[in-house]
Amino acid sequence: MSNQHETPRNRGAMTGWLILGGTALGVLALGILATTILERREEATFNKLTIKQPITQWESDSSKWGINFPREYDTWRATAIMDGKTEFAGSVERDHLANNPRLVVLWAGYAFAKGYNAPRGHMHAVDDVRNTPRRNEKTVATCWTCKSPDVPRVMARDGVKEYYAHNFDHYQADMKNPIGCADCHNEKTMALQISRPALKEALQRQGEDIAKITHQEMRSLVCAQCHVEYYFKGKEAHYLTFPWDDGLTAEAMAKYYADNPHTDWVHAISGAKMIKMQHPDYEVYMQGIHAVRGVSCADCHMPYKQEGGVKFSDHQIQSPLLNVENSCQVCHKWGEKDIKNRVFSMQRKHHEMSTQTEDALVNLHLAIGEAAAKGATPEQLAKPRELVSLAQMYWDYVSANNGMGFHAPQETARVLSKALAIASEGRLILATVRGKLGLGAIAAPADISTKEKAQAFIKPFVSAQKAKLDAEELAKKKLGSKL
Repeated sequence: MSNQHETPRNRGAMTGWLILGGTALGVLALGILATTILERREEATFNKLTIKQPITQWESDSSKWGINFPREYDTWRATAIMDGKTEFAGSVERDHLANNPRLVVLWAGYAFAKGYNAPRGHMHAVDDVRNTPRRNEKTVATCWTCKSPDVPRVMARDGVKEYYAHNFDHYQADMKNPIGCADCHNEKTMALQISRPALKEALQRQGEDIAKITHQEMRSLVCAQCHVEYYFKGKEAHYLTFPWDDGLTAEAMAKYYADNPHTDWVHAISGAKMIKMQHPDYEVYMQGIHAVRGVSCADCHMPYKQEGGVKFSDHQIQSPLLNVENSCQVCHKWGEKDIKNRVFSMQRKHHEMSTQTEDALVNLHLAIGEAAAKGATPEQLAKPRELVSLAQMYWDYVSANNGMGFHAPQETARVLSKALAIASEGRLILATVRGKLGLGAIAAPADISTKEKAQAFIKPFVSAQKAKLDAEELAKKKLGSKL
């Protein structure tokens, strides 16, 4: 009934009021939005430009940097947290020797057979290098190089060559701070920088112009200062060197070490001269699709976070699987479960192939050792020893790389298959030698199903090797005294 009393004039007035009210609400909403945008822009600008406290050169205490960059500093402190477990790694403490006792046999006679734990977060770096069972009175100062931002200051003070030539304990008092801000950032501009000479030298030997490196490339290269294969060049110099002159592949490194003979240790069972790969994360990553597509290490391991109008890198460097939303899903529009299942599928296949290769290498070391004990000559064993060394180097190129093959699954599968083929070739050549000695199939080793049992198994071989080396050293000293 009320509609009968409405007139066109009344309806027009009501419509006008509605339009006016809607316009007012729209203007208010736009005003709030504009204010929010301006506030966030101002916040972002303030965060970018304001330096509350200047940072001095060689400042290695990250808390001093944190005054200016509290968000980054707070996330960096979270690297101390060790409760983020993934199927094969993550931020948890793992004893690799306990999880895989074959490694004890593969490294018989080398310090890694004493202790080999998964790397902990950056805040634990100094403590872990001090407390590793691999360290002894002969450990060199070069082992500090990747563990503390105090290193560049010491290098500047003492000289790079002089630093490398010292003993580890010589710098105990200097190394106070774990991996932090100064390792990757310039204290004046905050730009990413290379603070360690070994990477600069390796790039220069490859003909790279460091001045032309892009910011995105630097987001991987700052990681490559440490997450690489390296060795200490020179018996007295211990000069940290990356074997990159022929490239970053396993074959390129094999060629480098063939042209620049180097031995990390002699295997206590087989007598083969061995090379221990360290952690060639950057080299393997460079063979993968993410590197090809320009995705940096930081894109996945230090994804961006947003707080208000501020966008910054998460410095809790960790597995992307612990932060799928901000890392993987930025590019891959799948569900978190699907992404993780895809990664785990790759890693499980890689783990299976790696285990097969380890079994073949263990068997070959034992077969060579038994042949040597039964009278095989060094000449007869030269080729099998050469092959077991090469095969294990290829396996270690993959195994020492973090990510359980994920960084470059096709390349790591190829390298493992090559390692397995080389080990098989060694077995075939050795079979002829063993046949001449009347030896049959290699007997299975004593129980090496645990870390302790494996260490007990290799102990007689290690003790015999040490006794032999001590005797040779004593003979040299006696001969020197007579001369």
